[in-house]
Amino acid sequence: MPRARKYDGVVYQRAGTEIWWIRYRDRKGVARRESSQTADWQEANKKLRERLQARDANLLEVVRKGESLAYEQWADFFLENYSKPPVRAEKTHEANERCIKHLKAAFGISRLVDITADSIELYLRERLRQRVRVKVKLGYKLLGAIKSTTIHQEFRVLRRMLNVAVRKKLLVANPCSGVEFPVAVKGLFRPHYVAWSEQQRIESHGPQHLRNIIRIITETGLRVYKELTPMKKDQVDLHNAVVWIPDSKTPNGIAEVPLTSLAIEAFKSQMAISGEGPFLFPSNRNPSGHQTALKTVWQKTLRRARVPYFRIYDLRSTYATRLSAGGVADEWVTQMLRQSDAQVFKKYSQMKLMMKREALEKLNRRANEMAPVAADVLVAPLCTVTVQ
Repeated sequence: MPRARKYDGVVYQRAGTEIWWIRYRDRKGVARRESSQTADWQEANKKLRERLQARDANLLEVVRKGESLAYEQWADFFLENYSKPPVRAEKTHEANERCIKHLKAAFGISRLVDITADSIELYLRERLRQRVRVKVKLGYKLLGAIKSTTIHQEFRVLRRMLNVAVRKKLLVANPCSGVEFPVAVKGLFRPHYVAWSEQQRIESHGPQHLRNIIRIITETGLRVYKELTPMKKDQVDLHNAVVWIPDSKTPNGIAEVPLTSLAIEAFKSQMAISGEGPFLFPSNRNPSGHQTALKTVWQKTLRRARVPYFRIYDLRSTYATRLSAGGVADEWVTQMLRQSDAQVFKKYSQMKLMMKREALEKLNRRANEMAPVAADVLVAPLCTVTVQ
């Protein structure tokens, strides 16, 4: 009968070295020996405990693979499996490719476990000192400094890549959590909320198709380039006041979207000028295609209306703001936006079309134009007698 083992693993030193080694057995009983990469006995014991925990959770091979995996290998795997459609939109994948091209130049040969918060901060500071390079006939031309928003996007892509690695147990923790972006990024993630009077002013200075787009987005919350501009006429059911979205950024986006009376009028107006083709917003350059860009006409319209520039995507945020101002619960607003919050979606997945219509009746289009309540009114006692 074999003798029972007294210890799961041991920490020991080899002759002639200060580095501690660890010895343990895997789930198959095979002895494993490896260096702890440290001369600290406590750190070596910590690594041994991590190995034993990974073994007991049947994650030992995954953890060991993560310690030998290079960033370049993980970046290629991430692009192939977590960035391409249908997991993410095509434009998101293109943005990820641009960012990872620069990240590979800095971390390509480094192991995932060797990427630290300090190395990430050094990379960000170095990128902020660089200038934009544009390829010309005779080589490359240097322009102004790279915008901080561009570098912040690279940081967000890196953070998401490492978050996926943490979920896959290839990393213990994401080093990006200890990184502070070196400079302030002005205006990042601060959507512009369009007042009703401002919306009317913008609509009055824009072409007909743009007026319809503005009205549809602020009344339905459709995504501009993924859902609205590629829309076909057979997706719109004006009789039942719904529009069908067969393809979206997230699986939750595939749904029927109810229409308000203003949205119905905008769809009718667009159908009247869209011609005989299948698309609701046909392209002027490609008769068989649809519009793919609105940036130029949007900028010109804002300039004529004398409105400071903001993204056309912020009209979707305006839709959500007006719903909230109308008294719609936050969970319902998330459903109306067809967001991919798993917990909220699971809790409210049974919300039907009629419930969405009731929420639309509360949509407040003058949410940002309400007069502020005076402080003395807020503290005044309630009274049931009308003052004459």
